[in-house]
Amino acid sequence: MAQTILVVDDDPVQRRLIQSVVERAGYGVALASSAAEAVSKIEGGEPGAIALVMLDLVMPGEDGLSVLKRIRPERPDLPVIVLTAQGGIDTVVTAMRAGADDFLVKPASPERIQVSIRNALKLRALSGEVARLKKRPAGSLMFRDLIARSAAMRQVIRLGERAAQSTIPILIEGESGVGKEVIARAIQQASDRAGKPFVAVNCGAIPENLVESILFGHEKGAFTGATDKHVGKFQEANGGTLFLDEIGELRLDMQVKLLRAIQEGEVDPVGAKRPVKVDIRLISATNRNLTKLAQEGLFREDLYYRLNVFPIHVAPLRERGDDIPELVAHFIARFAAEEHKSVVGVTDAAMEMLKSFPWPGNVRQLENTVFRAVVLADGAQLTQSDFPQIAHQLGVDISAEIARRDAEVELPPPVQHSPMPRAEAPAEKAEGESEPETYRLTNGYEIRCTNETGHLRRMEEIENDLIRMAIERYDGHMSEVARRLGIGRSTLYRKVREMGLQVRESA
Repeated sequence: MAQTILVVDDDPVQRRLIQSVVERAGYGVALASSAAEAVSKIEGGEPGAIALVMLDLVMPGEDGLSVLKRIRPERPDLPVIVLTAQGGIDTVVTAMRAGADDFLVKPASPERIQVSIRNALKLRALSGEVARLKKRPAGSLMFRDLIARSAAMRQVIRLGERAAQSTIPILIEGESGVGKEVIARAIQQASDRAGKPFVAVNCGAIPENLVESILFGHEKGAFTGATDKHVGKFQEANGGTLFLDEIGELRLDMQVKLLRAIQEGEVDPVGAKRPVKVDIRLISATNRNLTKLAQEGLFREDLYYRLNVFPIHVAPLRERGDDIPELVAHFIARFAAEEHKSVVGVTDAAMEMLKSFPWPGNVRQLENTVFRAVVLADGAQLTQSDFPQIAHQLGVDISAEIARRDAEVELPPPVQHSPMPRAEAPAEKAEGESEPETYRLTNGYEIRCTNETGHLRRMEEIENDLIRMAIERYDGHMSEVARRLGIGRSTLYRKVREMGLQVRESA
């Protein structure tokens, strides 16, 4: 389930070379030999199916710049790396102005290609997350910002878009962590109140003695400690939307006052001489069964009917299996960029395990689980062993996977050589004839311990070989190399300089 990169080049040799580099980095690959084929795969595929495009500028017929200009208006978030054999400054400037994220001159080294891909994906992931974070407090999240591949979520979006066209009170029902507030913000942005205040109140988190003051406000001196006038949440949301989360936690006496505020369109601040008119769009949310609470006398029926005019039920994540792969991909891209990790996807076995888990904490739990896995991951793909708690609860045996992963990075015990009796020792070999003694690692690397004469090599020489092996093993990711070798980054860079190596820090 790795991110897919579209390689566009009319030269079949170049396509195969780049495909090999991209696949070694852990990404999926789609190929196109012409501009028309590239545009067809970008515009005709599922949204987000192509994570990045590697685009040759010079092709027969329509060139790469034309492709870039065609796809940019529709897919401004799609990273594009242009490739060309002509590396003139004018060509670079033209490509960048057309919207390219990076520029590579052919033939580019595998390391340079992989670094460019990681940097482009990281930048777009961070840019997307920054945009989402900016939209959230401003109440400008759109329905198109939501991940909704499953039929259940598509139905939620359809209902939300219809409800947004009026001021009808909305009740969003669903378990904790399914994203009720996100949906409420999208409704606000799709309505004619877009850009107006969006005020969210968690009714279950307000101290009982402050509920009335926080919701409706109070005048200075209305009670002990009221040293200033306070505008309540209803007045803060005037002209916009008031979102009352966990409405089922509101105590009965406050439910009466809330009902009056909704019916009359006015609130009575504590200590005020006259009511204050307010114009709000009310959206409520609950993770409890309000019908049952009303039957038990724990929630007022008249308020329930007033709130439950347009109900929207958000299904739990366990019933939205089609959303999990896209959510996981989104969280991986976000956290890998934030934590400077080279994780690009998840194995099929791990994805099947995630899809089979019930997720009692819903999307919030999935987000935190992926965050932990990305932080602890060693490779480019998250495996079942990166989700030990999920595997344990599902009864999945990951011991073999953990042992295999550890074996790839741990040095086996030294080989024991029995000394040969002196009487049977063969004639001394001439200089240069002795076979060097080596330690062979499970991943194919070798470190020689003796020289051609059979004597032990100097510690410095063995250390240099180990550093070279680690740099190659971790694709030039110097932070990871330093961590695995147990030395500081400054020490590692000093040793690399002393060895005369030219190393470019990998993303």
